[in-house]
Amino acid sequence: MSLKDQITEDMKTAMRAKDMERLGTIRLLTAAIKQKEVDERITLDDMAVVGVVDKLLKQRKDSIEAFEKAGRQDLADKEKAEVTVLQVYLPARLSPEEILAEVKAIVAELGAKGPGDMGKVMGAVKAKLAGKAEMGQVSAAVKAALAG
Repeated sequence: MSLKDQITEDMKTAMRAKDMERLGTIRLLTAAIKQKEVDERITLDDMAVVGVVDKLLKQRKDSIEAFEKAGRQDLADKEKAEVTVLQVYLPARLSPEEILAEVKAIVAELGAKGPGDMGKVMGAVKAKLAGKAEMGQVSAAVKAALAG
């Protein structure tokens, strides 16, 4: 079963259970997927759907931070609940050590020497680790690998 099919089934289950918070988050995800498909005139595969989920998660985390700074814990809690629902659709994340090992292997494979090769390395790393790692951590690991 594809990830999109799984999301649709989960939406039906949430409707039957009258779980409005979960249903709202899944509908938001479905709308984001459909919007991307319409904008780019393509059908998204599982990796592209994971990319959409990643983007929504990043937005939620940024919102949580902003709401907590503004003293709006009620809104931050709502965003945290959405994060919990969205994380179900991501593959298992790599640990920082695993990320660094993957990055070092790619740097060696490409023969990258210094910070000037960051773009080339990031392109290859994004393709390989999309959905498996947060890109902020990946970027830090690439910088570390190219510096030393």
